[in-house]
Amino acid sequence: MTLDATDKKLLVLLQTDSKKTTKELSLKLDLSVTAVYERIKKLEREGIIKNYVALVDKSKIEKGFVVFCHLKLIQHTKEFLTKFESEVVKLNEVLECHHVSGDYDYILKVLVKDMEAYREFLVTKLTSLQHIGSTQSMFMISEVKNSTVISF
Repeated sequence: MTLDATDKKLLVLLQTDSKKTTKELSLKLDLSVTAVYERIKKLEREGIIKNYVALVDKSKIEKGFVVFCHLKLIQHTKEFLTKFESEVVKLNEVLECHHVSGDYDYILKVLVKDMEAYREFLVTKLTSLQHIGSTQSMFMISEVKNSTVISF
């Protein structure tokens, strides 16, 4: 699907506030309510809009300790990669897991209450996964930018 300028503007508006009504969106886009509705449905059908979510303030739910954990596997076989990936996705503390190039194989974004909770996670969950060779943890000092909006 090729996105036109209106689709792109609609996507930015929805990413900024997905609770806006089709009427509110129609006024911003200078389209009819029906046209906006149809565009949204098409974007959903095509898989461009994957989901609608609520963004939670992590500090208000006692999950403000963010850790970036670099992880190295003992071997790079397909079996080891597949096994690790199937296990790490089950860990609720892991918000993101990226397979990367460089000195480490994966970077995990982990969210917990505090250092004690991270140590517990590391000792009882993460290091119990098979095929992990080493880990290196970096702790967030402050969040400078965190956006969910993809620009066009």
